[in-house]
Amino acid sequence: MTSQTVLWMFPALLGLIFLGFPVAFSMMIAALGFGLMRFGGTLVHQFAQRIDDIATNYVLGAIPLFIFMGSILERAGIAERLFDALYMWTRRLPGGLAIAALLMCTIFAAASGVVGATETLVGMLAIPAMMKRHYDNKLISGTICAGGSLGTIIPPSVPVVVLAPIATLPIGDLLAGILFPGLLMSGLFIAYILIACAARPHLAPPDPEPDPRGLAEKIRFTLSALVPPAFLIFTVLGTLFMGLATPTEAAACGSFGVILLAILYRRLTWSLLFQACKQTVSLTAMILAIVLAGGMFSGVFFASGGMAATKGILDAFGLSPWSVITVILFVAFILGFLVDSISIILIIVPIAIPLVKGFGIDPLWFAVVLLVMLQTSYLTPPMSPSIFYLRAIAPPSIRLQDMYWGVIPFILCQLVVLGLLLFFPALATWLPKVMYG
Repeated sequence: MTSQTVLWMFPALLGLIFLGFPVAFSMMIAALGFGLMRFGGTLVHQFAQRIDDIATNYVLGAIPLFIFMGSILERAGIAERLFDALYMWTRRLPGGLAIAALLMCTIFAAASGVVGATETLVGMLAIPAMMKRHYDNKLISGTICAGGSLGTIIPPSVPVVVLAPIATLPIGDLLAGILFPGLLMSGLFIAYILIACAARPHLAPPDPEPDPRGLAEKIRFTLSALVPPAFLIFTVLGTLFMGLATPTEAAACGSFGVILLAILYRRLTWSLLFQACKQTVSLTAMILAIVLAGGMFSGVFFASGGMAATKGILDAFGLSPWSVITVILFVAFILGFLVDSISIILIIVPIAIPLVKGFGIDPLWFAVVLLVMLQTSYLTPPMSPSIFYLRAIAPPSIRLQDMYWGVIPFILCQLVVLGLLLFFPALATWLPKVMYG
């Protein structure tokens, strides 16, 4: 098998995905088929080594811990009080409920880093409240989908835990690099809701009932609701950014912290713990199977000369560095319709990072831009995973058409952040340089 032949691994992979094979098995089958053609029986030893590398990767140990955190948060009753506290302060603003929902998504994204859990949890709380007050269905859909997508770009983020070792980047640098873009995106989402609801009040009718609580009672209730998640965020991000813990240790501290919170809220039961562990095992097995399959796929590709073949094709077309980056981001965006973000990272990053480094481009900046692009594809119709999550929890009165139209303004906000990152790379690189040198 020549180095040019190995490029057919990608059409073969996409063909298997279109046929309905799970992503992990599709990558394994493609790697096995092309690997046997190239290496014969020695491929078994290569795959065994790859399995050992994944099983002993210390950083990947953070994945089940972050998932466990999100699962306990979803069930521990912390969310209800926090949502009430946030809405207490935003109820007089245009679109106050939607703003409270987005703030809640931002806080829970920073507390757990699990995308689906954030969207499902906040959606189940906020959708009935917004429908009761006759909010526009498009605004409801866009708010919940956009807020749920923040789990990709606000640290801690499970995709970052997977991306960092593959791109050979310090995970602390990458988590610090996505902080500003993530908060900027959340701020743009909130600004859009304020402007849209102020200009068109029928999108979010104001709450006719004033809050009966006085200022002292509001502050007391807010502190009691905000301190637990703030403690959890500090436990994870604070220890990580201050260099007191590795990502895996920070995730372990967060898991211990969320159990303490569940005890304080008197929600920790054997049933809750069993369900959380069951969900953790299920999601971790799925993610690590994809990581292992991606390692096998990229290993066969590189060992067969795929990198040299890719570079040769790009040189033959005479593409500039920016053209190559545009192609990579476009491919990642299209793949976002077909497979989950972790699979895309495992397919794209092993090939993209050597090319980016070869062009003299900062791989940290590129990794942040790629994550923003993946978040945009996560939200973009017609195959938006975010919309699929929403359909599972939304009532029948919220139609698919409402969801498609509702996410468009938020996609435009994401593209603004992407444009700012392209023109001002310091948005992604300044904080890591300040914190880690």
